[in-house]
Amino acid sequence: MEKGHDTSTVNLTGKTVLVTGAAGFIGSFLCRRLLESVEGIKLVGLDSITDYYDVSLKYERLSIIESMKKDYVFIKGDISDRKTVDSVFEDYRPSVVVNLAAQAGVRYSITNPDAYISSNIIGFYNILEACREYPVEHLVYASSSSVYGSNKKVPYSTSDRVDNPVSLYAATKKSNELFAHAYSKLYSIPSTGLRFFTVYGPLGRPDMAYFKFTDRLVRGETIQLYNNGDMYRDFTYIDDIVNGIVNVMKKSPELTEGGAPYKVYNIGNSSPVLLSHFVEILESCLLKEGIIDKPGKKEYLQMQSGDVYQTYADVSELERDFNFRPSVSLENGLSEFASWYAKRYKK
Repeated sequence: MEKGHDTSTVNLTGKTVLVTGAAGFIGSFLCRRLLESVEGIKLVGLDSITDYYDVSLKYERLSIIESMKKDYVFIKGDISDRKTVDSVFEDYRPSVVVNLAAQAGVRYSITNPDAYISSNIIGFYNILEACREYPVEHLVYASSSSVYGSNKKVPYSTSDRVDNPVSLYAATKKSNELFAHAYSKLYSIPSTGLRFFTVYGPLGRPDMAYFKFTDRLVRGETIQLYNNGDMYRDFTYIDDIVNGIVNVMKKSPELTEGGAPYKVYNIGNSSPVLLSHFVEILESCLLKEGIIDKPGKKEYLQMQSGDVYQTYADVSELERDFNFRPSVSLENGLSEFASWYAKRYKK
């Protein structure tokens, strides 16, 4: 790419797009959105389908994509395996890559660090190498709000220093941004990182707080609230996340001052909610759906290692560059989740 490259439109129509982590929560919703809204798109989904959580949920997401009867192929494979990644790029030559494959979760990274190095470091390196070998128009990849660590300044801005991760997961996500910058600079690979803020919704991850709270409430078990419920999270509904990704996919980043086609954005609701208040809204939605018949018991605990007090996204750059900002309210988003949960789990 020439020096002086400016932001340019990436036309997805008729293009081949690779989505890694296609059986994941965000990946599956993204695949569905792309197949619904982009004419002539050829979509390749890649996922290793680990057993980090209930694999039946992953297969359910994949079956929904398959049922759309579009130009879509799914490959079961691990991005940490170089041969798999290279063969996918060789066979399909994607124009745009969205890397959402990663080992997720903050607390799990404390007990299972190997999984994070394998997927989030080696896997991402393999994707970058493949993008160098088989040039792409745009690489979009998942980062995380966890890179902000214990930053005290809010809202979190992409211009803030993020040199103090408080979990291995956060450190791997920050490393992804650094790797991407180096490859963007060295090999002119247009790359955009997205720092997601606490994504929730139907078909979501069972290891996330809202899902675990619901499971415990259904079983009549006590909900555990860390830091005595005094924590804030910027909950972002899945549709808002996917809309943000699709917007970003369609525009490659302009050059940085150092000459790299590279950019990072926050995608968050920009409206942090107190955890104890979040539980009240969740219980209200579950009561309305008849999933529970009374509010649950709470146990208030101290802050857990690797957790942060609050997350709060500054999305002004996303709004400036794409005229888009997340807008789904927590009440509406949790209502959608509760409705889905009732259909899938209530006997």
